[in-house]
Amino acid sequence: MVVTTKSEAQTLALGRRLGRLLKGYDVVCLDGDLGAGKTTLTKGLARGAGSRSRVASPTFALARIYRSPRWLIYHVDLYRVGPDQTRDIGLEEFTSDSRGICVVEWPRAGEAYYPKDRLEVRLSHLKAGRRLRFVGKGPRSREIIRRLGRN
Repeated sequence: MVVTTKSEAQTLALGRRLGRLLKGYDVVCLDGDLGAGKTTLTKGLARGAGSRSRVASPTFALARIYRSPRWLIYHVDLYRVGPDQTRDIGLEEFTSDSRGICVVEWPRAGEAYYPKDRLEVRLSHLKAGRRLRFVGKGPRSREIIRRLGRN
C-alpha cells in the first residue's frame, strides 16, 4: 500500500491510525532518507497506541521507551549502529516482548532480530509531502495494512 501525506499533520494522523492497530510483538521497520518523516510517523504511532510521552528521535540515545496504559513502545534508531552492536542495545528483547511494540528507524543492522512477520515502511520525500510505502511480511502485518487502508 502506498500513502501520500501532504503535511506533517497528515503524517502524524497516519501514525495515530497505525498505532491504534498495533499490539504486543508487532515490529515496524522504518526506512528512508534523513528528514523523510520516520520520527514524525513514530510520534503519531505512539500517540495512537496510547502513549502521552514526548517522542524524540533516539539517534544518540539509540533506544527510547514510551509507556502507554497497555503497551511499551520501543523506539530504536540504528543509524549509527553496526550489526554486531544490536544485541547490546536490547533489540532482541524489544522485538520479543509480548507487551511491546518495537519501532526501528534505519532497520538494516538489526535484521537478525526481526520476526518474519513484520511491517516495513519506506518513507520518501516528494516536492509537496511524503510517500509512505507499506509492506507486510506476514499475515499479521498484511492485516494491519488492510485495516489501515480501510480507515
